[in-house]
Amino acid sequence: TTTPRIGDILQKLAPFLKMYGEYVKNFDNAMELVKMWTERSPQFKFIIQDIQKEKVCGNLTLQHHMLEPVQRIPRYEMLLKDYLRKLPQDSLDWKDAEKSLEIISTAASHSNSAIRKMENLKKLLEIYEMLGEEEDIVNPSNELIKEGQILKLAARNTSAQERYLFL
Repeated sequence: TTTPRIGDILQKLAPFLKMYGEYVKNFDNAMELVKMWTERSPQFKFIIQDIQKEKVCGNLTLQHHMLEPVQRIPRYEMLLKDYLRKLPQDSLDWKDAEKSLEIISTAASHSNSAIRKMENLKKLLEIYEMLGEEEDIVNPSNELIKEGQILKLAARNTSAQERYLFL
């Protein structure tokens, strides 16, 4: 007398998964901060170790718990794909589950895009510092396409000079 469904529920909640992009974008920074303060502050290290010993933590580290949200969207995506493979196409949940997968896949793309954008800005900042901070290239609209050694040919005598190019 009941029809178990999850597609309709996920479809309503899936748009909220886009906010994980911000978390994912700052994940590396957060992990570095935890590492730094664990090394710098014995008190911080002791508190973290003490909390991790509690039963509610399930013998897992803080870093492991911090990784969970990063893995959540890809996990939902995999589970939903598996669910759709096993769900009969005439099921009442098929269309909702399919739409949910589409929304979750978009959220996954959004997270991946946020990661790539942050990595690109980080690389541009490194190049900016390497160039002596003379030419301001750090801008969200700028993108590092390629970098590497090139040979510059002189127009007069066709001699080659090594250069390093940032495109």
